[in-house]
Amino acid sequence: MPEKHLSSQFDSELSAVSTRVMELGGLVESQIRQAIYALSQFSVEVADQVTAAEVKVNAMEVAIDRDLSSIIARRQPTARDLRLLIAISKATANLERVGDEAEKIARMVRSIIQSGAPRSLPSLELRVASDMASGLLRKALDAFARLDTTAALAILKEDNLIDQEFDGFMRKLITYMMEDPRMISPSLDLLFLAKAIERIGDHAKNIAELIIYIVKGTDVRHTPMAEIESVLK
Repeated sequence: MPEKHLSSQFDSELSAVSTRVMELGGLVESQIRQAIYALSQFSVEVADQVTAAEVKVNAMEVAIDRDLSSIIARRQPTARDLRLLIAISKATANLERVGDEAEKIARMVRSIIQSGAPRSLPSLELRVASDMASGLLRKALDAFARLDTTAALAILKEDNLIDQEFDGFMRKLITYMMEDPRMISPSLDLLFLAKAIERIGDHAKNIAELIIYIVKGTDVRHTPMAEIESVLK
């Protein structure tokens, strides 16, 4: 079989897997939006929808990994192609964990509602942070599709803003609990919920780091920003 034909088959298989990864990304983005909507509306029904979607997220992760294993076994890719396949597998795992965080948010929302907590809980900041995290994930998926290292670097820097938002919210919750001890339990639920949102930002950051790994062949995890910028020059 001509080499060109083999190459076009590989590209076709790679494109199909990449499309499924983007579909998985869209699904977990939807989970995040629904989970935060459930909080804002005090809706157990919407929270249950987030939990139900987790089954599909898990199934998609397994299917994508199965396809990747098949491609690696049959095509035996080397160099950048192999890095790309490894990175797709890791990106898929990160997206599945985003789904886990969304499901965790849904569970916290159910707990808050069932505790009889008032709707006046300070959740506005959480919606802001959630929009930031969801937007960062969307940017990471777009950058991954285009292998855009410039966008990846911007995402790594933007993740710090979500961390700052979490720190500010945590300080506000502590004040809220001190003022009204009856709100300690639901406030702790909100704190865990905020942490889940922060973790979504971390997973978006992980995907951005994978883009640099694919393009430059350098693992930039746990690397100072100045060194990452040097790698991309």
